Amino acid sequence: MNQLFVILDAAPQGQPGGGMGSMLLIIVVLFVFMWMMGGSQRKQAKKEAEFRKQMKKGDRVMFSGGILGKVHEVNDTTVEVEVSNGVVMTVEKNFVTPAPEAGDANNANKK
Repeated sequence: MNQLFVILDAAPQGQPGGGMGSMLLIIVVLFVFMWMMGGSQRKQAKKEAEFRKQMKKGDRVMFSGGILGKVHEVNDTTVEVEVSNGVVMTVEKNFVTPAPEAGDANNANKK
């Protein structure tokens, strides 16, 4: 804490851009940046939660590990996903996200 006071006192007094004003500006900019980043993450989390509520048989999904499959059966907390012909895996709903569409990868490469 004493170091903070030493740093603040080391800035020349009476000159623009020195002292507490510049530190306050840095803090405000960092706060705005963090707030903006958090907003996009909250939107993504809401979108995925809504998908999990409306998940039904036949939906294409992706596990958090990158495995793609098709929903075979939906239970309260788990989902049975067919990853290959006759191969069904049971996973927690929290680890399932909507599968990216085939066109999404092509559109991302064009940008």
